[in-house]
Amino acid sequence: LKSLGVKKGDRIGIYLPVIPEVVASMLACARIGAVHTVVFSAFSSQALKARLQDTGAKILITADGYSRRGQVIDLKTNADAGIKETKIEKIIVVKKAGNKIAWDKKRDVWYNELVKNRKDSCPAKAMDSEGPFFILYTSGSTGKPKGVLHVCGGYAVQTLWTGKWIFNLKDNDVFWCTSDPGWITGHTYAIYSPLLNGITTLLFEGAPDWPQPDRWAKIIEKHKVTIFY
Repeated sequence: LKSLGVKKGDRIGIYLPVIPEVVASMLACARIGAVHTVVFSAFSSQALKARLQDTGAKILITADGYSRRGQVIDLKTNADAGIKETKIEKIIVVKKAGNKIAWDKKRDVWYNELVKNRKDSCPAKAMDSEGPFFILYTSGSTGKPKGVLHVCGGYAVQTLWTGKWIFNLKDNDVFWCTSDPGWITGHTYAIYSPLLNGITTLLFEGAPDWPQPDRWAKIIEKHKVTIFY
């Protein structure tokens, strides 16, 4: 992100399925003080556009595609349509499905090429406790989506302690929150709360009832999940 000129306070859109890169992208934004906006990958290009326009995001992180119930979803085509009439200057694309996609040589950048040969560490940008952390939008089912701004200090404290008190997180727990990071539940209890509490979090791409209805139970058994949310 820094190599593309992203700085503290810039707005970044994230339009990814539940893959490791969604976590890396969110934490990278947090590390340098950029304000991230995660958009649920199943949302349409119009829903994406509304959120990008509202935030004024300059970079969008997405993927070529992803699997859902045995089908490949062409996420890049949705992203290309969603950035029209927005301030997006660059699209960072994670190579996930390997499907054929449209490519703009001046605008599009492969994620794997961007992170290649980069240092493993990046100095954290100091942020005010009331400084902006991320913006997450309501679903829009009751009208125009409303952007909810979460701040650094308050969100981190709330996230740490609700995980510790409500879920009684312990060092040896394996925690599985099935919510997508495109929702506040997934933001908080799939990513930030487990990491702040120093426990293992499990991420699952796809539908937990496909290809069999007991898929979720098999995942719990295989990975020894101790808390299922």
